[in-house]
Amino acid sequence: MPPSQPGDERASRPPLLEVVVPARNEEQRLPGGLLELCAKLARMPFPTAVIVVDNNSTDRTAEIVKNWPRGAVPIRLLRCAIPGKGAAVRAGLLGTTAPFVGFCDADMATDLDAIDAACGLLLSGERVVIGSRGHAGSHVENRHSKIRELGAFGFRALAGVLVPGVSDTQCGFKFFDGVLARETAALLRTPGFAFDVELLARCVGRGSPVREIAVRWHDKPGSSFSPARHTFGIVLELGRIWLRLRAQSRTPARPAWEPPLDPVGYP
Repeated sequence: MPPSQPGDERASRPPLLEVVVPARNEEQRLPGGLLELCAKLARMPFPTAVIVVDNNSTDRTAEIVKNWPRGAVPIRLLRCAIPGKGAAVRAGLLGTTAPFVGFCDADMATDLDAIDAACGLLLSGERVVIGSRGHAGSHVENRHSKIRELGAFGFRALAGVLVPGVSDTQCGFKFFDGVLARETAALLRTPGFAFDVELLARCVGRGSPVREIAVRWHDKPGSSFSPARHTFGIVLELGRIWLRLRAQSRTPARPAWEPPLDPVGYP
């Protein structure tokens, strides 16, 4: 039997950090994104792992993950039949077991050096650490149209009602205490793009404030979000989140039955 390699020994140990990557028809962007992520996680001073959640892809997304070469950072494939980024992230978080977990987008638009800062804060006792493009120290390269920028401004105003004090709920870079993430993900009922708002609002409601950190963020082509197609659904999602959280505040006891995920996701 050949001697084990350092990467094999590391991969066999339980991860301290697991990173979830939601993916829907990401065969073009996923390989490069996974290369970046694995290279970064392999340099961390503790075992790490990646979970890619295939969200009803019709391309080679799942095949890419299944055939990914074995390395120092194990990659696991999960499937989520419920359409929507929120549903995929929820499934990924519920599939974790590590003490610390997070998620990031397949395009790795957020510079992954921010993982160092996020993990440092988690190790120091913070329970929710998110990248914020609104942070004074962030560097943002944005190619969005004026219409999309206007829509983002309106979204931030509405999200601010649900998560006061958080300048950017939608940056696809969020890290958590693992137990908190799994307990909160189990309560999520928003499958679409506004799921971040419900996730953060529920964390705050459980006594875990949100810590925002500076990031370097570069807008990359290929986003599935379309203002024309998704704005109305997102407004509906925010309204449902507000009603759900308001009802929860009036009824602190958890009901024996919970409604399924709202059917507002990818069209």
